[in-house]
Amino acid sequence: MLNVSIESFSYSDKEILKDISFQLKRGEHLAVLGESGCGKSTLLHIIYGLLHLEKGAISWNDTPLLGPKHHLIPGESFMKLVAQEFNIMPFSTVWENVGSHLTRQEEEKDHDRIRELLRVVDLEGFEKTLVKHLSGGQKQRVALAKALANAPQLLLLDEPFSNIDTFRKNALRRNLFEYLTLNNISCITATHDAEEALTYSNRILVLKDGTLDRIDSPETFFKTLETPYQAGFFNDFSELSEKVLFSGTASAATRIVLPHQLIYSQSVTPLRVMVKKSYFKGSYYRIRAVRGETIIWFDHFEAIEPETPLYLQYHE
Repeated sequence: MLNVSIESFSYSDKEILKDISFQLKRGEHLAVLGESGCGKSTLLHIIYGLLHLEKGAISWNDTPLLGPKHHLIPGESFMKLVAQEFNIMPFSTVWENVGSHLTRQEEEKDHDRIRELLRVVDLEGFEKTLVKHLSGGQKQRVALAKALANAPQLLLLDEPFSNIDTFRKNALRRNLFEYLTLNNISCITATHDAEEALTYSNRILVLKDGTLDRIDSPETFFKTLETPYQAGFFNDFSELSEKVLFSGTASAATRIVLPHQLIYSQSVTPLRVMVKKSYFKGSYYRIRAVRGETIIWFDHFEAIEPETPLYLQYHE
């Protein structure tokens, strides 16, 4: 089990992280969700041992994990970090990169292992290609396979799919996280992609301005968004008072409402809006409407003419 307790971490007297504590069980996948500059990468670097933590403690199975002041070479044998800078050898082949950390004592097993990992990251056919000739996304996949070669117990991923095309990204994510689950590998993924966090993690830790904003299961997090910052990861949202969401309610409390929670109503409701624009999203339209000066987003199966007045019903 990984235990993380960070009281404070600073660069040049500027505090970057503060009051972050959590545990990670063996085989658990944690997504660290946050906007750029919130401290996601710094958190992973502290855990891996690239940065020295003055105030706080990191441990794995009750053994302290120490930083560069205590270790000449950072990291531990049971843990791998896939950073955004790709720790790969550009003048070696894909095969040589993936196999560079293997024991070389049992050649047949090593070759089977390399082939298995190339299947996971969809790089079969590139075995003899020099890494310097690969695209950014292909290099990222080589780095993932190389990190998995020695079967780590803990994998730290820093925006691991940022350079990979969308059409390939979904299949790769499924393959990778299914592989991690099958092999009981714990994983922490730093990301700003809310869909990725919801789909492939057991828990989501939200970082805001270097502090722990929230930690919850994906289902609970999505169904109970508490702030505009949390809702912002899902792009469009509305902030509406309960008195316009529920008939007969006088409460002025505000709720975060996602587009799929508002549907067109043929009956009169407290939520009367004026449509401004329809955006085609493939299987549905995202509608931008207004109520006074408040922008309201909802989804509909077809486009709606601008300046059309209508009523909306809220569904939790």
